[in-house]
This record gives sequence, C-alpha cells and structure tokens, in this order.
Amino acid sequence: MTDSWTQAVTAVSEAMCKPLAPAATRPYDPLALFQTMGDFTRTVMADPQKLFAVQAEAAREWGRFWADVWTPGEKPRDRRFAAPEWQEDAWYRAIRDAYLLASTQMRRLAAGAGGSTADRAMIAFLLDGWLNAVSPTNFAMTNPQVVYRTLETKGANLLAGFANLVEDVASGKGIVKRRTDPNAFVKGETIAATPGQVVWQNDLCQLIQYTPTTPDVAAEPLLYVPPLVNRFYMIDLQPKSSLVKWLVDQGRTVFVISWVNPTEAHRDKGVEDYVLSGIVEAAGVVRERAAKAPDLFAFCLGGTLTAIALAYLAAKGRANEVNSATLIGSMVDFADMRDWSAFVHEAHLTALEGHLERQGFIDSIELQQLFAAMRANDLIWSSVVNHYLLDKPSPPSDLLYWFEDGARIPAAFLKSYNRDLLLGNALAEPAGFAVGGEVIDLARIATPVLSIALKDDHVSAWEAVYGGARMLNADFVLGGSGHNAGVINPPAANKHGFWTNDATPGTGAEWLQGATKHDGSWWPWWTLWLDRHGAGDRVPARTITDGIEPAPGSYAKAQ
Repeated sequence: MTDSWTQAVTAVSEAMCKPLAPAATRPYDPLALFQTMGDFTRTVMADPQKLFAVQAEAAREWGRFWADVWTPGEKPRDRRFAAPEWQEDAWYRAIRDAYLLASTQMRRLAAGAGGSTADRAMIAFLLDGWLNAVSPTNFAMTNPQVVYRTLETKGANLLAGFANLVEDVASGKGIVKRRTDPNAFVKGETIAATPGQVVWQNDLCQLIQYTPTTPDVAAEPLLYVPPLVNRFYMIDLQPKSSLVKWLVDQGRTVFVISWVNPTEAHRDKGVEDYVLSGIVEAAGVVRERAAKAPDLFAFCLGGTLTAIALAYLAAKGRANEVNSATLIGSMVDFADMRDWSAFVHEAHLTALEGHLERQGFIDSIELQQLFAAMRANDLIWSSVVNHYLLDKPSPPSDLLYWFEDGARIPAAFLKSYNRDLLLGNALAEPAGFAVGGEVIDLARIATPVLSIALKDDHVSAWEAVYGGARMLNADFVLGGSGHNAGVINPPAANKHGFWTNDATPGTGAEWLQGATKHDGSWWPWWTLWLDRHGAGDRVPARTITDGIEPAPGSYAKAQ
C-alpha cells in the first residue's frame, strides 16, 4: 500500500507539471455525431407502432430472463466473461446475462433504423462504443476478479491503478498507451532481427535485402510492400514467428520496402508518389539486383497501392516488370467497408482535411486511437481492467509492440485516399483514378494475382476482399484469424487453418460453402502458388556486398 500511495502521489505531481492542452483541431466532426444520433432518435420516434412492437418483444424477453435467471445456461463465447465466476456464481451470471440481453436488444433496434450506410455505421459504432464501455467487467464492484484482487491487496491495486491512469493520461496518448512493455524488445536484436542490409533508399523509403541462408534460391525475388500506418516488420517479429526468416530459410531472396515516417516536409506526398517513387522504383531496383522480375506481396493498404502499381505498369506497357503479386487483407473495391463506413462521412472528411492542413500529416497516435476504438474490448477495455483495476504488469507481446510502433501518413496521401479511393470508390471504375498521367483500370492487369483474405478480419472484411479478387481476376484463398494475427501464422504453430476453392461464384458466402478447409498455415500453400507462376529455376544465393546499413535500417528505427 505504501508503494502504491507513493506511485500515485508521484504520478499526480508529474501530471500537474504537464497540463493538458486542448487540440486546436480534431480529425473528426463532433457535431456530425450528435446530428446522426438526433436523426436516429427522430426516425425511431416517428414510427410508434414499430417502437411499441420492439418494446413488447423486449418485455417478453425480460420475462423469460427472470424466469430462468437462476438456471445456468450455455456459456457465451465472449472473452470478457472467461473467469469461472461468471458462469458458476448466480449473482455474476445474472449481471452478465442481463448486460448481454440488453446489448442484443439495443443493437437490434439500431440495425432496424434507416438512413445512409455511413449514418447506420456511425450509429452502430457509437452504440458499440457505449455498450463496450458499460460492460460489468469494466467496474470494480461487478468484476469478480477485481473484487478478489482488491480483497487480496487491501485496495492497493486500485490505488496503483489510479496512478497508472494518471501517468497514461498525462502522456498525451490517452488510455490506449499501456498495452505491452515498451522495453521488452529491441529492434534489430530481438525483433525485426533477420540479418540483412539496406541496399537503396530515397526520401520515401528504404529497400532492405535479407542475407541468404541457403546455397541456392528461387530465381524470382520477393518484394514486400507494407501499409503506411505501421512499420514494415509485422512480417519480421520474433524469429519463431517471422515470415521474412521463414521465407529466407525456404530459399527465397527477400526484399522489403521500409517507409519513412513522414514529417511536415512530406505533406505533399500523395498516392502517386508512393506508387511511383515507392513501389515501381523499388521493384526496378530489385529487378536490377536479381536480374529477374520480382514477385510482389503486400498487406492491407500496401496491397491497394500494389494493385494501382500493376495497373499503371499495364497502362505503360511494362507489365513484364512484375512476375506476380500477392495481396493480403487488401481491398480494391470499397463499396462494403462495414464499420469503417462510419468514418467515410462528408463531415468527418472535411474536419480531417482541416486537421491535416494544420499539421501536414495525421499522427500515429491518432491512428492508433482510431484502430483501438474499432477494437475497444481488445485494445482499450482489457487494458483498463488489467492496468487500472487489477494493476497487472503488461506481458511482452511482439505483435502489440509492432502495433504501437506507428507511423504518420502525409496530408496529400490521406486526402486523396479518403476522397477518391474510399468515398468515391474510384478503383471500381475503369477510369476513376489516375497515376503519372495514366488512367488506372484494374481490368487491364494481366499479371498473375493471388488475393488472401482473413476470416475474422475487422479492417478488410473477407467478403469485400473476395469481391475485389473477382475484379482483379485473382486466385483467392481464405486464411483463419484476424487482420494481423492471421498473417503471422508460422507452420510450426499449426494454427488457424485456411480454405481454398477453384471456383469463383458471385458471393463470398457461396465461395466458402464450396471451399475445402485445410489445417495449419497458408504459408507453404502460398510458396507452391509462387512456384507454379515462376520459372522453376534455382540460382546461386544472392550475397550482399554493397549494403548501406544493417537491417532493419534507420527509417524503421526512427522515433
């Protein structure tokens, strides 16, 4: 208790020396939120007969709830209620089930409302945010684990947790800061540690080539295109889960683009710059060094940019500069953005553009807070419980360390991406977008393309990725797990599984119905796909004699 009290006093004293300054601008429009809520309320109240039917059904459900409240039912699949007390103790079980029933009823009411896609998505986002916040797991008196911990420490956990809260708020990063130990890993030593060299760079990116570990390698080199929002090394975490290391050990020559973390000086760098000065130029360097057209592979936004690059090369008559492309969790058709539609809203885009104009980029902390809000239970409220109520130390996590090592996005890029690609869905049109004076028509891409979706992806819904794969005439495979974890799937772990289907029916649901489930990782299946679209030759391993600096390079290490 003495240690906790000292920590709390110190945290408050330090926080008072760093008063919080309100932001001059915000990357969203608060008035749009209130207007959407008001429109929703008016829509519900305008149909009293429907509202009465909803209330009557809710009354019947609560009647059944109270009739069965003392009878244990099936345990819900919700990680928040994993502690045995939520199922075995009648008091906690009743609190849990009442919360889940009320949540179901409110979401059902919201789902039945009218309005635009963006307005419905915004209402769903706001409602989910509120329901996640008021979960009984987030309060000391209604969480059995916190009750037992408080009795065990005689309240010291709550005092120390308060100190943790003050420290996090004073940091300026909000309550999404303390998810993992920031000192658990060192880039280049325990994470992003696969040996290699930076072999080329410009003001937008560095190009890393990895040291071979086999005497010969596949003729076609691999070039990875990462998204902009985080550093490249999600595919090079700890050695046991590193996709880069696994590929190198499989006899592949691996190159990786490492984007610079933009500053105000990069404010005018747009989509065209990242496609031409980034992907196309880096692919040219790889082709020159390996004397072979590369196989590109990309993740999330990196895949969207790669598709644009392929269409640009096709328009220029240079399609042979890339051998194949694999797009992982990447969208090219943004007609179905699910929950993300809430942010592709005219008022929010206008507010964001004003915010970008002021500082020249969107900050990595703002991006992390947005992604955390979309996965609040995993990325916000679990931290609230663990650090502010239980006072538990953050376990080391290589994936969370990478997630928190965010990067900015330049103003010009984000404006074009949001307006043209998201709101305007320009890539779905034959002449909706242009790069380097060339119209981007995805239908002109003749390069072999593989699209890999992730079944539980919360960023790029797999059905939407499947629709984009049909636009690209791409092969398609569905991996298990979510947006990030589904990519990091080493074969030795034998996790998640994946689905394949040679047919390409009109919808993702039809595709999955006819698909074959495979155990384990999709990584080996993917390398077989690469072999089928390559020359099949083996060449002596490509040693590096002209490196600029060791991997992961200064761009990835810059704070």
